[in-house]
Amino acid sequence: MSKIECKQVTFGFDLQGKNLFEQVSLVIDDTWKLGLIGRNGRGKTTFLQLLLGTYPYQGKIIHQKHFHYFPQPIETPTRQVSEILAESGEFERWEIEKEFYELGLAPALLERPFAELSGGEQTKVRLAALFLNQNDFLLIDEPTNHLDQAGRALVAEYLRKKRQGFIVVSHDRAFVDAVVDHILSLEKQQVTLIQGDFTRYEAQKQRTDAAEAARQTKLQSEISRLKETAAQKSVWSAGREKEKHGDPRKKGSGAINDKGFIGARAARTMNRAKSLEARAAREISEKEQLLKNLEYVDSLSIKMLPSHHRILLETEALELAYEQPLFAPLTFQLKRGEQRAILGANGAGKSSLLKALLGDFSGTIKGTVARSASVKISWIRQDFEKNHGTLREFARVHQLDYQEFLNNLHKLGVERRVFAQRIESMSMGQRKRVEVAKSLSTPAELYIWDEPLNYLDVFNIEQLETLIATQKPTLLLVEHDQAFIQNIHARTTVLERADSV
Repeated sequence: MSKIECKQVTFGFDLQGKNLFEQVSLVIDDTWKLGLIGRNGRGKTTFLQLLLGTYPYQGKIIHQKHFHYFPQPIETPTRQVSEILAESGEFERWEIEKEFYELGLAPALLERPFAELSGGEQTKVRLAALFLNQNDFLLIDEPTNHLDQAGRALVAEYLRKKRQGFIVVSHDRAFVDAVVDHILSLEKQQVTLIQGDFTRYEAQKQRTDAAEAARQTKLQSEISRLKETAAQKSVWSAGREKEKHGDPRKKGSGAINDKGFIGARAARTMNRAKSLEARAAREISEKEQLLKNLEYVDSLSIKMLPSHHRILLETEALELAYEQPLFAPLTFQLKRGEQRAILGANGAGKSSLLKALLGDFSGTIKGTVARSASVKISWIRQDFEKNHGTLREFARVHQLDYQEFLNNLHKLGVERRVFAQRIESMSMGQRKRVEVAKSLSTPAELYIWDEPLNYLDVFNIEQLETLIATQKPTLLLVEHDQAFIQNIHARTTVLERADSV
């Protein structure tokens, strides 16, 4: 057992003009299964990269571990999986097959090109490569992306059984609860480390926020009272000064006999009022530092267009195939104002179905897809990493109202100082929110979203749930987060894999 120690670590990107980490000191036990949480843009991935030594920083990070990072880059995805795994180290075939078995992967996948695997299969292969190195400390960044519900449960069980320690970043609250024993939270002005899972952290955070908010309300009330008292004393003092010197506007007026007493009393009163106000100002300053960790979440806006179509999408006995059929014949309708989630195991063809509905499927199509060419569509893509340029250029290319686009982006938690950056230099979470803000700001009758929650934080997910519940957009989505699907009351259509029917 050893420690990973951060001493007064300070780091920031020059473009952002503000440090992500300011003199952070903490100690991590290398046996912990640590959940790293925080709003997008707070530096979760950057923290992992600092541990890897990717960026120069101030302070010290002391450890005796070898770190491995997920997701590992795959330089030549056309190569066979076995060849790619061979680069992870010298392992026996049985060691690899053991990891595959625990992850529900067939040994036959070893002989297939990595590029031909589904997103979920690629995730599991990368995890297997990671855990083959049993003596290393692992840095696992968003492992639930592209995993269906069954895949998430299987990977959670896989991580829970492992003896070695790791840090995991995930937006899936249930997944984090299932695998971690400590939480490290990157908050607005501080870093918080607790023993326990996300649910325990959230409960503790809510209690702290509620107490601080109550103290803020009480403090503001006291300030208002003190200011009012100070103003009254100031008026009273001015009046006493007039009595002491006399009112020149009144003929024959003069001061009353106890001038010294009145002057001293007025001075004492004013000094007391100023002292109280100074003390209140100090209290405000002290409390403001704590209250900076409160999270404020604004409501999103969506550019929905009215539609005269009663049915916006319809399929009849639809089949898609590359060389082999992807799923059993599919028939469904999407009516105006309806939300429908496409479910199915990884590799069942969910993303291919969305591409076919948009007229962008390169394989073979049988059956029918009915969609009016005049229906305006807004789309969230999985491959949002291709977005580039400045935000103004991006808005112009996609014909967005620039101000509305920026407003949604800011409400999603992207700080205004990030607006000056090019999209390709932003964090993955910020880049995903650019894609989400684009869709929300695109005038549309129909919204098609392919795994919209990947890389979003808990607050963003709740924002989308509220928006959908109140605005009722016509929505077709692929998503693996069952809680989200239930919370937006979406109807479901399940794709059955053709080879399992």
